[in-house]
Parts: sequence; C-alpha cells; structure tokens
Amino acid sequence: MDAGILLQILFWGIYAGCIYILLATGLNLIFGVMKIVNFAHGEFLMLGAYITATLFLFSGINPYVIILFSMLALIGIGAVVERLCFRPILGTGKLNEIFLSIGLIYVIQNAAAMIWGDEWQSVKSPYAGITVPVGTLTVPLDYVIIMVVTAAILCGLYLFLNRTRTGREMRAASQNRKGAMLVGVNVERMDILSFGIGCALAAAAGTLWVVSGQVFNPYMGSIPAVKAFAIIILGGLGSIPGAIVGGLLYGVAENGAAYFLGGVWKDAISFVILIVVLVIRPTGLFGERGE
Repeated sequence: MDAGILLQILFWGIYAGCIYILLATGLNLIFGVMKIVNFAHGEFLMLGAYITATLFLFSGINPYVIILFSMLALIGIGAVVERLCFRPILGTGKLNEIFLSIGLIYVIQNAAAMIWGDEWQSVKSPYAGITVPVGTLTVPLDYVIIMVVTAAILCGLYLFLNRTRTGREMRAASQNRKGAMLVGVNVERMDILSFGIGCALAAAAGTLWVVSGQVFNPYMGSIPAVKAFAIIILGGLGSIPGAIVGGLLYGVAENGAAYFLGGVWKDAISFVILIVVLVIRPTGLFGERGE
C-alpha cells in the first residue's frame, strides 16, 4: 500500500472527524450536565448551516467570521428550546425526552423548509480551488482552516470549562447535581448554558459543513445526529475527550472504508467499530467501568 494514499485517507478522515467532533462534543456536553437524550441535535447543525449561508450570501462576510454569529444565534435558540421544551419534562423519563426530541425534529425541519425552501443548496467558499502543501500532500486550504478552527474552538471550550468559575460550576453540575446545588451552584442556569453551548458547537459544525462545500437542506441533520450518538457511545457518555477521539476514529474509519471497501460501507464500518468496542468495553473508550 502506497504511504501517500494512507496519508491522504488519514488527512481526509481527520477533516471529516472535525465536523463530527464539534457535533458530538456539543451533544455530550448537554448529556453530561442535563442527562437528557436529544435526537434533534442534528437540526441545530442544519440551522447553523442555513444561518451561515444566509449571512454570507447577503453580506459577503468571510464565513469563518460568520461562525461566531452563527454560534451566538444558536446559543439563544438553544436557551429558548431548553426553557420551553426540555425544562418542563426534565426528570420525567427518557421516553418523554425521546418523543419530545423527535417532535422537535419535524417542527424545526418544517420551519426551516418554510423559511429557506426544501431544495438542496451549497455555498462556494472564498478559498475554493486553493490548495496548499501539507507534507507530501496537496490539500484544499479550506480543510486546513477547518482543522485549525476546530482546534481553536476545542481549546476555547477547555479553557472555559477548566479556567473559569462558570465552567467549574458546569462541571460540578455534571458530576453531581444535588451536591452542586448544596454548595450554591444554580443548576438551572447551568442547564441553560450547557444546552446553549452544545447548540453553538452544533452551529459551528454546520458552518464548517457549509464552507467545506457540502450540500444541505432542511432534512440533512438526521444522519449526522445518528453518527454523533454513535460517537459519544463509542467514546463514553459524558466524556468530551471520548467525543474527540471517537470523532477522529469515526472520520478515519469512514474514509478508509470508502476507499478500500467502496462507498456503500462508508456508514456501516463505523457502526461495526462501535459494536466491537461496546462488546469489549460497554461503557465506551473513556467511560468509567461499573457505571
């Protein structure tokens, strides 16, 4: 096997993994704090894609700058969804959360179709067609920028969670809600914040989806959401490092399968890996044994 081909598969896998990492990290952050299952998480990626595309087409601002506006918009939307939808049913059972999130999928999809239409769309990045050398490879500049932006967002999230008072309170609420309440942490505020930040990370993934040249429509969020759930189960529920490692493994596995086995195996091979990991270690790669 040519080493250049292996490097190309690895590079493209890391690029694809960046979008999965942001989506899965947001989902894991919400689950870690609120312990809710939100199957509508992919719809926030879709909204982020449309917000970025709309602002870019009307303003001409660089889409890598628009990502900040898209994330801020989804923080607000996420806060509203948490207050109006998930807050009233929190703790009432997983079935309520599942059916609510399924209902949200259809509501958000149809609202997006009414606003933007249901045709497949795409946006041309200002850096489309520009390539740069990376070692022995020549790769699209957009893919390199996507990796850098993803790393910057993850570093910012790490600093927020570990170096700020609010971040430490959020981690405390994630580890023990009752204990956090006893020491004065406003867990309801942490719920709103975690849901909003989780949606913002999905919006970032949607923005990167757009600038990478992928097509999108109001119904495109479902498959990425399923993959995000597979990633967080693979990495360990509630584990952000697990989401990062799982996203990278998922991206590399997809691209490797597409090259060696054909495109029909692109989605299936990742779930084969998931099944093997769960059989060997049911709590995932970074989950604690005995949970």
